[in-house]
Amino acid sequence: MADDTAPQVLPPQVVAAVAALPYFLVENARTARRFVKSVAPHRVIEDIRFVVIDKDSTDAEVRAALAPLVKEGIDAGILSEAGCPGIADPGAALAREAHRLGLRVRPLVGPSSLLLALMASGLNGQQFAFHGYLPIEKAPRVAAIKALEKEAQQRQQSQLFIETPYRNGALFTDLLAHLQPGTRLCVAADVTGAGEFIKTLPVADWRRLPAPELHKIPTVFIIGM
Repeated sequence: MADDTAPQVLPPQVVAAVAALPYFLVENARTARRFVKSVAPHRVIEDIRFVVIDKDSTDAEVRAALAPLVKEGIDAGILSEAGCPGIADPGAALAREAHRLGLRVRPLVGPSSLLLALMASGLNGQQFAFHGYLPIEKAPRVAAIKALEKEAQQRQQSQLFIETPYRNGALFTDLLAHLQPGTRLCVAADVTGAGEFIKTLPVADWRRLPAPELHKIPTVFIIGM
């Protein structure tokens, strides 16, 4: 979700939580502070505690981040850098530890780029699978693309995946090079943002068009039949 569209896509209960919580567990402190200020401009950012928990955080750091909830009895919110907390996101480790500690874990309704992309794709929403990030190295990535296409064909199942935004262009090029012409590909970029772009076409049609601008733009890719 983009900061510039937060008022249009965030439900009231999320805004209320952001406006009230004293403590946030985040992937990036700078962007988290900016997001909180955009949603609750009256808040004094210096009065809010932000602790970074990202993909490199250790189990000990996850435990330490949740310690104030046990010792001080406070509530905390998880802010995902892009997408949905706990889904392709280090927030899952926090939720797992919270359950171990007997803490209540409450998911808040809000935009999920994965489901929104699938909703708009026209691909099968009855059977689908999310695979997170594909391999970075060329050969394993191509093998993964072909394996997902085979799954889509055999199971009639939509296959969702994402990429680090600065590698989107390379992934899109590989998809066009290695998918069969009749396979349908959805590209959903900047979902809920001002530059939202969602288009589903057979690969043969994508090959005839200029490549969409995807560099550094959060994008969901879906392949299906």
